[in-house]
Amino acid sequence: MSIQKVAVIGAGVMGAGIAAHIANAGIPVCLLDIVPENVENRNSVAESAVAKMLKAEPAPFMHKNNARLVTPGNIEDHLEWLKEVDWVIEAVIENPAVKRELYRKLENICRPDTLISSNTSTLPLKLLARDMPDSFKQRFMITHFFNPPRYMRLLELVSGAETRPELVAAVSRFADTHLGKESVSCKDTPGFIGNRIGIYWLQCGLLEAIKLGLTVEQADAAMTVFGIPKTGVFGLLDLVGLDLIPHILGSMERALAKEDAFHQVNTLPEPVQTMIADGYTGRKGKGGFYRLQETGGKRVKESISLQTGAYRVSEKFALPSLPKTQDEIRAFLLGEDAISRFSWQVLSNTLAYSASLTPEIADDITAVDTAMRLGYNWKYGPFELLDRIGVDWFVDRLLADNREAPSLLANRHDLYKVDSGKCLYADLSGNYHPVHRPDGMLLLADIKLQAPAVLENPSASLWDIGDGVACLEFHSKMNTLDMDSLAVVRQSVEKVKTDFSALVIHNDADNFSAGANLTLLVQAIQAQDWLAVEQLIKQGQQSYQALKYAPFPVVGAPSGLALGGGCEILLHCDAIQAHAELYIGLVEVGVGLVPGWGGCKEYLRRRLEFARRPGGPMPAIAQAFETIGMAKVSKSATEAKELLFLSTTDGITMNKDRLLADAKAKALLLVSGYTPPEPVSFSLPGASARAAMDIAINNLKLAGKITDYDVEISRQLADVLSGGQCDITEPLTEDDLLNLELTAFLHLVQQPGTLARLEHLFKTGKPLRN
Repeated sequence: MSIQKVAVIGAGVMGAGIAAHIANAGIPVCLLDIVPENVENRNSVAESAVAKMLKAEPAPFMHKNNARLVTPGNIEDHLEWLKEVDWVIEAVIENPAVKRELYRKLENICRPDTLISSNTSTLPLKLLARDMPDSFKQRFMITHFFNPPRYMRLLELVSGAETRPELVAAVSRFADTHLGKESVSCKDTPGFIGNRIGIYWLQCGLLEAIKLGLTVEQADAAMTVFGIPKTGVFGLLDLVGLDLIPHILGSMERALAKEDAFHQVNTLPEPVQTMIADGYTGRKGKGGFYRLQETGGKRVKESISLQTGAYRVSEKFALPSLPKTQDEIRAFLLGEDAISRFSWQVLSNTLAYSASLTPEIADDITAVDTAMRLGYNWKYGPFELLDRIGVDWFVDRLLADNREAPSLLANRHDLYKVDSGKCLYADLSGNYHPVHRPDGMLLLADIKLQAPAVLENPSASLWDIGDGVACLEFHSKMNTLDMDSLAVVRQSVEKVKTDFSALVIHNDADNFSAGANLTLLVQAIQAQDWLAVEQLIKQGQQSYQALKYAPFPVVGAPSGLALGGGCEILLHCDAIQAHAELYIGLVEVGVGLVPGWGGCKEYLRRRLEFARRPGGPMPAIAQAFETIGMAKVSKSATEAKELLFLSTTDGITMNKDRLLADAKAKALLLVSGYTPPEPVSFSLPGASARAAMDIAINNLKLAGKITDYDVEISRQLADVLSGGQCDITEPLTEDDLLNLELTAFLHLVQQPGTLARLEHLFKTGKPLRN
């Protein structure tokens, strides 16, 4: 089965978001909803949903043009459209009777081979398909997307005994390659996997925090010990919406057996009931456990007291030291303070509950771990966490608390292990099986199990990923780049020359690179060690030039943030294979600097070589000045192409787990007959271009759009992009442009305004406009 066109029925937040993401994949989609009473525009619900999404942040569309692939309509006039689609996704209200009435209409209209699925998050498939004919049951399943559909990588699949396997396979394949999802097969049980465990965990956290008298900040910070995002319990409840919680709890109350442990936490505390009644339902309402208030012309974050219900200014809370090793985590969980007791209660209840549900909710532990990692953004799934703590220790601690240990943990052995370079997981009998990877998937994490790094230091490594291709990985905090990183770049060039045929630059982390390590820069500025700054810039320039002119192809494979120096290294690659969620840009002006590792040079080159630019160098210089000067960052890989951070021939991969394999394939295609690029020369106008940009800078300052120090930075940037003191009849070399970057950079680091911006960023995490 090939999915070429889709329909979504229900234009609420989820339905509209699903439609938008299908459009992101380049697939036409019909979005239908009801016809409201007393309106002239019968498509108003669906059209309004699309209009809202075009203004929403975070954006459901990867590019505004994708909205053209969504055709709004209504279920009274346009059900006939469904004869042309391959997959219909129902996303209407969580009412079985309403859904079944719709299914009967779909059964009569859709082609016999059209897949029909529900996006329900709580209703079981057997209830939805009740009294429906066998012909419907054979092509019906649940496809539960997580919110927001563009960004959450989990897709839960629930199929019935009658569902045709080829339809399930087709959806899983489409979700993988087109939507970037990892599909997890769930049993037909209440809440499936993600919400069954996730809501239980949230309820545990909510109730324990109130019981132990913790602040919401303390409770949320405690969860980060276990790889749970900073939103923790209360930030996530605000995001989900407090008003939804009673409905979810009610659904679980009705659906779960009386002996299920969920009932022990299935209560809505009085403070939360009051918040909902007063309209404090989270981010979509007036606020929730956290809210933003206007105070003295500034937006101030406030938090609610779980004891009094009063709001106060939020106080950042961080543990004195974050436990990392197994011994440190165990010691933390054994602590007698309120935060340690809270953490143990929430974690132990959640992990024990997860273990007790397998195999009720899923066939194996990998499905549960995947669901919680991708559906709730946990760094580790429940069973991966159990291994980090130690299964034997965990069971002993449960028994010491007079609690029963789940049968899955009775053998007390590790739930995962590595054997012969492969990751294995344990089944209920204690036997181990290989963790499955779909064809065409290559993960650096798997490579690391098979052999040691070819090169390695604390900031970067080089790995052999097979077929003559090496992979350069950055692995410092946020993958920031320092002298160690640059050393491995240069060493990799020499190593690949002799032992490999191509190089890919990639890592499995959330972000490719947040740029240069600014801590080192601040230390050098404070010490007025200008020689150290100069060495850092020269090392970066030389390292990136070595990559650009290496006698082998270099392919960048970024995902997430690729900022500053991280963007610059990609601009020096022969080609890029980017994950669809790429946020790339030259953002140095935000900290009072200009790109110094060849970013100005390479971005200007792209603008000058752009086939559709107007004649003469000035339009290209102006575009480069605007993009760098305004620190523009793409909101997707598609936008990165529009900004020319990616070229028209660079590829985009929807599924992050396929990114390395796609980049490797691209690198291998470039190997045959590869020759390094020819050096570039720049014919730039010099003083005349700088004068034009100076007028623009002054106009922006008069309009109040830039600050005094922005003017200083902009003039330095203008000097680089115009070619300094050059004449257009005397072309500049790349080294000339690099020297201009270095001069501008060294000038700016010696200005108090730059130090003020850097120090403010480290102190507050926010940019300073001085």
